[in-house]
Amino acid sequence: MNRMNSILRFARREVRDLKPCMHGGEVWEVMSRTGLRGDEILDFSANVNPLGPSPLALESIKNNLDCIPYYPDPDCNLLREAIAKYLGGVSRENVILGNGSTEIIHLFAEVFIERGDLALIPVPTFGEYEKAVRKMGGKPRYIRLSRNFRIDLGSFLREMEGAKMIFLCNPNNPTSTLIPHDSLLRIIEKAYEEDALVFLDESFIEFVDEEERFSMVSEVKNYPNLFVLRSFTKVFGLAGLRVGYGVAHSEVVSLLHRAKVPWNVNCLAQAAAIAALNDDEYLKRTWRLIKDEKAFLLRELRRMRGIKVFPAHANFILINIKDSGFTAAELKERLLKYGILIRDCSSFRGLDEYYIRVAVRTRRENEKFIKSLRDILNS
Repeated sequence: MNRMNSILRFARREVRDLKPCMHGGEVWEVMSRTGLRGDEILDFSANVNPLGPSPLALESIKNNLDCIPYYPDPDCNLLREAIAKYLGGVSRENVILGNGSTEIIHLFAEVFIERGDLALIPVPTFGEYEKAVRKMGGKPRYIRLSRNFRIDLGSFLREMEGAKMIFLCNPNNPTSTLIPHDSLLRIIEKAYEEDALVFLDESFIEFVDEEERFSMVSEVKNYPNLFVLRSFTKVFGLAGLRVGYGVAHSEVVSLLHRAKVPWNVNCLAQAAAIAALNDDEYLKRTWRLIKDEKAFLLRELRRMRGIKVFPAHANFILINIKDSGFTAAELKERLLKYGILIRDCSSFRGLDEYYIRVAVRTRRENEKFIKSLRDILNS
């Protein structure tokens, strides 16, 4: 055994066995590999606000540069107050902040998952749930969604037996499907009856059309087993600042606070997030844009041969390209020649090499994507 292997064996077995979790938004890797500049790449692989950050958030960063020499507030009290006001019906004590929502996923697993604990994960879905569970020695139980990527409620409720934690993403990434309110509430109620935790990821809920949009945040006071995750990366366009938050019963939040890394959200990120929450006009523009451009993309994509387009409730669209003559990896490389980056979904458990995901962007960008895709499919 060489020296490095002898050192690595000291690592926990669960960590040694971890596999990388693939993500979209790989602009830096593409720039390094292709020589393209950032402004030459249209990133349809990351499901973020195509308008970019809120103007008020950018202004707040400029106005708070003098905070840099000081430690940030480790409890993010002003931001927690702003989030509670934005959500309504909860208080600061119900909110915890993270360095991006992914940090909170892992924090939650670190606090509640012990070796051998069973965690229920519908697939396909965001890969960090599985990674967080495995890192702590938990055992994921995968529930495959139906052909249209819906949860079969009766079957799901039966599969919950023996689970300590249930992960749900609503709307789900990468399928863009929405769990009905009644079904979601029934799952939460059954979990409560059986002393199981429900981790509900609502990172994309603000992109859902207003007439369909609902949140379970208000239920955290009724169900102490419920934890709701939100993100500033998606609708607020602050991906590079890394700000996410969770909402739960105050005692759950207090426990998570004791376990989290201190000073995990920097001072500029806190200031920008507070400003973004107060930019009502920016949010209204975002909702109008996403609604109109999603309809445009769905209409144009459904006119193309060789692809199957699934219904979309969030700001991204899942597409099966099996009859196009391309795999997802091949189509991704072809589109990169047009300066367009898409998400190859073959890394999602439950999807094969013929699924891609595209984000909704501006009309000019969407038109370029549609034209480029049509050229490739017709070539």
